Amino acid sequence: MGPVETVRLTVAYDGTEFAGWQLQPRQRTVQGVLEGALERLLGRPVRATAAGRTDAGVHAQGQVVSFPLLTREQLPLTAFTKGLNGLLPQDLAVQDAAFDASGFDARRAARGKLYRYRIHNRPLRSPLVRRTHWEIFRPLDLPAMEEAARAFVGEHDFSAFRASDCPAKTTVRRLDRVALAGEAGGEIVLEIRGTAFLKHMVRNLAGTLADVGRRKRRAADVARLLAGRDRREAGPTAPAHGLCLVEVYY
Repeated sequence: MGPVETVRLTVAYDGTEFAGWQLQPRQRTVQGVLEGALERLLGRPVRATAAGRTDAGVHAQGQVVSFPLLTREQLPLTAFTKGLNGLLPQDLAVQDAAFDASGFDARRAARGKLYRYRIHNRPLRSPLVRRTHWEIFRPLDLPAMEEAARAFVGEHDFSAFRASDCPAKTTVRRLDRVALAGEAGGEIVLEIRGTAFLKHMVRNLAGTLADVGRRKRRAADVARLLAGRDRREAGPTAPAHGLCLVEVYY
């Protein structure tokens, strides 16, 4: 019996103990744990598709996942919320579930994503934020970071801000929002919304903006980095644990 409709899940996870979303041999991944729970629930192997892959250590508040149901599987939505949550570990949970049209694909149908990167900018470390924030103890120049962030908005070639092993065939992406909130000496939150992202792109943008905040480079350098397209010239890759996938747009 073929699929009659698709289940669409919104899931959240603490990425600390996961080796990212994607299945990997002998590694604990979000996909592997979720598919294992779905197999126990449905009594058959399930292949789940996510809106996007997250790296090891990266968190998600609104990751979207899809998989097909079979004709014989007449389960209520609560089976995929409360029921599935009962089979999942504490660091992974379903937030919402819906039946969607057959053929819905969480990755192919996505039209954009919102990421949030958090920096804890106090002089002393805090055990309470070590899993969710990048701790930078020197006060950052927030106005300079805000100026630099504005230069990323729009359509650009982001070659200088992708991982060396990024498999993307094209490096042009459009960002609709790159904004900072908070205060130096406290919490600083970077929000980035765009249609699509290169591997490590958000973390590389965050690392470059942190360099501006630490006065290691000028805000005006961003335009030069974009034009130069050289990853070696841009800032460091910010730690994975400060990043969270907040929402996927359809």
